[in-house]
Amino acid sequence: MADAYIVDAVRTAGGRARKGGLIDVHPADLGATILNALVDRTGIDPAAIEDVIVGCVSQAGEQSFAFGRNLVLASKLPDSVPAVTIDRQCGSSQQALHFAAQAILSGTQDLVIAAGAESMTRVPMGSNFQLHAAAGLGDGPWPKSIQKRYGIAEFSQFHGAQAIANKYGFTREDMDAYALASHAKAAAAIDSGAFKAEIVPVLTPEGIFDTDDGVRRGGTMEAMASVKTLEEGGTITAANASQMTDGASGVLVASEAAIKRFGLTPLARIVNLTVTAGDPVIMLEEPIPATRKAFERSGLKLDDIDLFEVNEAFASIPMAWLKAIGADPARLNVHGGAIALGHPLGASGTKLMSTLVHALKARGKRYGLQTMCEGGGIANVTIVEAL
Repeated sequence: MADAYIVDAVRTAGGRARKGGLIDVHPADLGATILNALVDRTGIDPAAIEDVIVGCVSQAGEQSFAFGRNLVLASKLPDSVPAVTIDRQCGSSQQALHFAAQAILSGTQDLVIAAGAESMTRVPMGSNFQLHAAAGLGDGPWPKSIQKRYGIAEFSQFHGAQAIANKYGFTREDMDAYALASHAKAAAAIDSGAFKAEIVPVLTPEGIFDTDDGVRRGGTMEAMASVKTLEEGGTITAANASQMTDGASGVLVASEAAIKRFGLTPLARIVNLTVTAGDPVIMLEEPIPATRKAFERSGLKLDDIDLFEVNEAFASIPMAWLKAIGADPARLNVHGGAIALGHPLGASGTKLMSTLVHALKARGKRYGLQTMCEGGGIANVTIVEAL
């Protein structure tokens, strides 16, 4: 059976939306930085890349008009390299990785880049439909048929996150403590140089940007408690949710034939690709059944997995996943997560994968599992084996 390998995995540092280090960088240039880095670091002939699959959620403004193709045109890749843009909400670039791996596994292609880019500063979240609504164009994303079927006017990730917190019995203090721990782990990772192998410096008008700038040091439970809740009577706040962030990330996926032909050294082998869907109202709980299905399909068990990356869209999501799956908290998001490092939407999938494969290598561990909750009640799971 054919195998698909991750040859390299990189990301930019996360820049806080509207006030961070990447606010002056066009998102296509941000993504092009990733494509260039993958070519430079691996020494691959850029013309040998057979496709570029780019995740992006808010495909409007600077992220519109064949956005993935614009990354290629802004990079050092020749214009003979095709590209496509996909949207699976927060899992967009994780799905880009799945599509790239499937192309390799099928024998259709031998070298594919899966990437993601999102500037939440320059293309704010939801602007791809809010601008139409403001102009009185159309009825929005959810037709009356969907509203009637599910008894809702709209789907909301905020309602879903709160519903999960209520379902699993998490208090405000539980989630604030989880968030503080995320910041502490991220700060420790920065201080120890744990991210140096995965971060690509970005040239900005202000200089080189290469350090995640959303991490808060020295936080206290008292300070967390002062943040307003997102809903009246709720327990979810901006402090125990992911940060809006600008960033890009990507991985180079190769076949065994390409590895031999170009003399490449892979970081990891892709073991399992799983995607599932469930309740679109609670929406963000789907990583739990998706993880169970990934174990069933891969033949691996919970104890086989050395490190987990579960996206911290809200603290209640990885907390619920831990409680339901029974994983060791010490193996989860060991360098912090999106609460501290940010969640650049379409870039988060390959961002988490970059952190996962480099953490496995640095720690001499074998298996890693990544999962992501996604709009519409979908979840991707990817299992990799470090080499």
